[in-house]
Amino acid sequence: MSSVSTVPDPTSWEIPPSLNPRGTVLLLPGRGEDPRLYERFGARIAADAYRVRAVADPSRWPREAARQVKEALAEGEPAKPLVLAGSDAGALFAVGLVAAGEVEVDALVLAGLPTKDVAASQPADWSEELGSRTACPTHQGRLAEPGRLERGALYAPLPREWYDRADLSKVSVPVLGLHGAADPVSPPAAARTAYAAAPRAELVTLADGRHDAFNDLSHRTAAATVVLFLERLRLGADLAPIAISEELPR
Repeated sequence: MSSVSTVPDPTSWEIPPSLNPRGTVLLLPGRGEDPRLYERFGARIAADAYRVRAVADPSRWPREAARQVKEALAEGEPAKPLVLAGSDAGALFAVGLVAAGEVEVDALVLAGLPTKDVAASQPADWSEELGSRTACPTHQGRLAEPGRLERGALYAPLPREWYDRADLSKVSVPVLGLHGAADPVSPPAAARTAYAAAPRAELVTLADGRHDAFNDLSHRTAAATVVLFLERLRLGADLAPIAISEELPR
């Protein structure tokens, strides 16, 4: 069994030197994940001039993860908009930080937002855990690399107070949710109910998607959806549309 045993330093993906920064995304990983696992997502978002920094897994190191987020927000003058992103437990933790007023950001981007006590009751072997996380063979290979993932962590229960604290009705900033339509860990119907409580939330479901919406087979579509959201956010919190699909006369 591989294990991530020490608190990892944040991992950053910088924008190309020829581009001006368009914003900053701080990312909280899911249960058992090393921040380097988000290289594919981070590099894509950074290529569009949004700096990305992934911090420690909050399910293992909540104090350190919160500290790393706050230090990143206080470091110099991060390009705005400032967006807090999270996957799995990182998504739940991110909502809690914003709902409690511990951090101030311009928006939230959440993937695979957990719903109460679902994962804890689902024991799985390694192959089942891989399939629950992602159907992408490339990312499954990365998850199997030594030191990148705490195996079995996906089915560890999260603190009950995290669910109470992550009250989306108290989050006033825009929220983008990405959720796999076939997520076996966080049922889409339950996630839909959670997002409905937010004053300003958009939920995008990914066809046949598993739990890790950032790193699944549709990772390109997920990254493109996030970039479109970020571009709209730059125009204002009302998220005015930029590209509008026209209905053609028939």
